[in-house]
Amino acid sequence: MKKVAVVALAAALSAGTMAGCSKGTTEPQQTAAATAAPEAKKQPTKFSISYPTTANTGYHTRVDINNDKWVKKLEELTNTDLTLKITEVSKMGLMFASNDVPDVVGSLGTATDKAMSGSVEAGMFMPLDDLLKQNAPNLMKMVPKEAWEAVSYNGKIYGIPNWLNNPSRRATFIRTDLLEKAGLPAPKTVDEFLNVLRKFKEMGVKYPYGGRETLKYADTILGAFDVLPYKEQFELVNGQVVPKFFDVDNMTKALSVYKTMYDEGLMAKEFATTSSTDWLKNIRAGEVGIWSSNLVSLNDFRTNIPNAVKGAKVGVIASPKGPDGKSGYLMYLPVTSAHYINKNVKPETAAEIVKYFDWMSSDEAYKFFTFGIEGDTYTVVDGKIKYKEPTNKEEQEEQDHRGTLHSAHESTVNRLKMETDPNGPYILDAFDNILAHEGLSGIGFAPDLEANSKYPDAASPGSDAAPKIIMDHMIKMIYGKEPISDWPKVIEEYKTKGGNEIIKEATDRYQNKKGVLFLGKK
Repeated sequence: MKKVAVVALAAALSAGTMAGCSKGTTEPQQTAAATAAPEAKKQPTKFSISYPTTANTGYHTRVDINNDKWVKKLEELTNTDLTLKITEVSKMGLMFASNDVPDVVGSLGTATDKAMSGSVEAGMFMPLDDLLKQNAPNLMKMVPKEAWEAVSYNGKIYGIPNWLNNPSRRATFIRTDLLEKAGLPAPKTVDEFLNVLRKFKEMGVKYPYGGRETLKYADTILGAFDVLPYKEQFELVNGQVVPKFFDVDNMTKALSVYKTMYDEGLMAKEFATTSSTDWLKNIRAGEVGIWSSNLVSLNDFRTNIPNAVKGAKVGVIASPKGPDGKSGYLMYLPVTSAHYINKNVKPETAAEIVKYFDWMSSDEAYKFFTFGIEGDTYTVVDGKIKYKEPTNKEEQEEQDHRGTLHSAHESTVNRLKMETDPNGPYILDAFDNILAHEGLSGIGFAPDLEANSKYPDAASPGSDAAPKIIMDHMIKMIYGKEPISDWPKVIEEYKTKGGNEIIKEATDRYQNKKGVLFLGKK
């Protein structure tokens, strides 16, 4: 973007010189050009910036980050002088408490997320509406309304987001070789789904369905009945904003399906204690027939499973539909991360910082963050990029670090990278033609409901986690230790242990339009 601006200015100056000649100047054009003062190179914009991470290991811990080649190249491309740090999200509260706050602060999630420690509400960052309109034409065209709302507070934009055009990112995976041997079509309904699992069991598949603890990434049936018991899965019912698990009819039907799967051995008997590590190990060993995961995990499965089982094939299918035609998994927040500009930054510097983020969605930026530096990590042969893929953990972490530096871009999937990925066309097709048509919308809140901290057992601890009260009863019912017909009693227990307060606050916030998040379609 910087180079384009310089070229445009040079062209304008050239046009002005020619116009002067046409108005009768007696001085030769070459002499005029020779006597014109050369344009002074614009000084780099100097600012400090933090990028968020959830890990305390990786590439950034092994290098001098501000003398690293990726940061140096980023500065060159954007005409900036960066003082950069990688900040663990869990330690952001300490950063704010110490008052050692960079000019630009990155965080995961929304403007009022817990990690931001109330800093936006306290006025530590500047509103960006006017700066964005004046200096970020690309972002103003590209960022969807829902993403701007997620990084806003009191009607003003405070964050510059990484956003999702498609918030449906989880998919239903299946061993297509097993489906072919079974002679069955891909299941479209819950009943067909159960029949495929039963056939897989007959064929000797150890775990027809990949169940695991707390039903995380094992919530296919909950999605089919639209009763995901998660943080942003509230809905408006009779004037109240309530969790979707208040739908007794659909919740009992979903639990009955899981109990059938448990009773018939269609998922591991020990699913309630199966860790994420063991769950993934079972999938990679080729012992699972159908499971749920993020779509971008396809490469992992198509690499590891055939190594374990000769001839194994893996594909993505539409998630089974429930009685109301619902299917899929949770919708993600419309932003994955965002950056905020310190209120103490000078206006002229703030304008240049916004331009820095606007550049992030340019073709030049995508090429750099995806492939790196020509002659180092990629070459161009016959007009096509030949990228040097990571071959070990260190190189993978370096690639991931470069991606961490990529701010303010559409983050559903790196379509440029997919062009060089053997599975790329398949993944893009699944995103555009399967996931785009499924997933469960819901209502959430940012900042979080205050009642959630007062009643932790009744609060969802995360975007894909059920309240402890709810999950404990779900597991007992699936195992047959409690009757599923007692679900109304579970709801009453939830209400008495903090649920009533959560519902009241959620309803008040919704009615007053205070920090309401709509995931998926309203």
